[in-house]
Amino acid sequence: MTRRQLLAGTALLAIEHPPLAYVGSYSSPQGPEGSPGRGEGIYLFEMNPATGALQQRAVYRNGSNPAWLALNPARTHLYSANETASGSVGAYSIDRRTGRLTLLITQSSQGAGPAHLSIHPSGKYVLVANYAGGTIAVLPIRARGDLGPATDVKVDRGQPGPANAQSGPLGSFAISGHDRPHAHMIQSDPAGRFVLSTDLGLDRIFIWRLSLRTGKLTPNNPPEVKLPPGDGPRHFAFHPSGRWLYSLQEESSTLAVFDYDSANGRLIPRQTVSTLPKGFAGTDFTSEIAVSADGRFVYAANRLHDSIAWLRIRSDGSVDLKGEEWTRGDYPRSFSIDPSGRFLYSCNQRSDAITCYSVNRETGALSFTGQYTPVGTPGIIVFLT
Repeated sequence: MTRRQLLAGTALLAIEHPPLAYVGSYSSPQGPEGSPGRGEGIYLFEMNPATGALQQRAVYRNGSNPAWLALNPARTHLYSANETASGSVGAYSIDRRTGRLTLLITQSSQGAGPAHLSIHPSGKYVLVANYAGGTIAVLPIRARGDLGPATDVKVDRGQPGPANAQSGPLGSFAISGHDRPHAHMIQSDPAGRFVLSTDLGLDRIFIWRLSLRTGKLTPNNPPEVKLPPGDGPRHFAFHPSGRWLYSLQEESSTLAVFDYDSANGRLIPRQTVSTLPKGFAGTDFTSEIAVSADGRFVYAANRLHDSIAWLRIRSDGSVDLKGEEWTRGDYPRSFSIDPSGRFLYSCNQRSDAITCYSVNRETGALSFTGQYTPVGTPGIIVFLT
């Protein structure tokens, strides 16, 4: 086969099996921050790999705020964190040819307002963080992909930090959750040896060991790392090498860099920088963070400033803020980079649209493609292929 024939065949395959993406939304009258959700559930989109354009294929109605989604490692099942007062996790099987979802079961998340979930690299457990309930839970994935009752639940305990972030911008009133514990994210390290969870209200990242046999969590030694009072750790991302962790603080709009000791599950502070332009004053809430697949850049979303910042990663894991791009929408709840690394999608919660950007993989810079995809109160976009 010639190179031209191979490329033609690859292009034909892309046409026959275009990349697919799922979008989770706020769909309940009681949406985030007390505002009504305007979404309908989980949306299925087809992505044009040449332009990044999204075309809606279907919507799977769910009125319980399935605003956070995660795929299992085999990409055969999708799991949703249903962010309501009762708190639940939905398990769906996926038709890999069409992307069609079939609901298998809805299981209790063991806490109110689950804001984040992830799948352990083993594919054996769903890990869920209940923001309003201040708990984290482990749910076993059964043979057919559905979920059993939780094998473990941990209640975050400790003294909440101050309402105002110690490291926040001048004049900031970014006050979101220091009234009590608020578990915001839970995820394994790349090797699957340790599980990390953030608590925004306690200004801590907890570190756990997970037994794959029993599904039980035990505190690591040391069991936690503290962030500056009031900063509010929200989401984090590991470098592809596994050597560094980048933690995003919601109320201070800062990004903290940690060296990661993967043998012992230890985080060693290295650097803290702002995700906002120099001289910024006022209120901002950060939301999402991601590291490029090549490990050269880290991206962070700013809400109210409504931007995606990009930072260059140096050889020692530390970062330089290089620029930011307007999201062309209000309150970017999260964003995702597609598997090719060519496009970034911002889920603009309050303006009911997803905006698309091309990624310059040499400089990290983002350029708006001009494409808006309408979705009511979008929360997250994840890619199947």
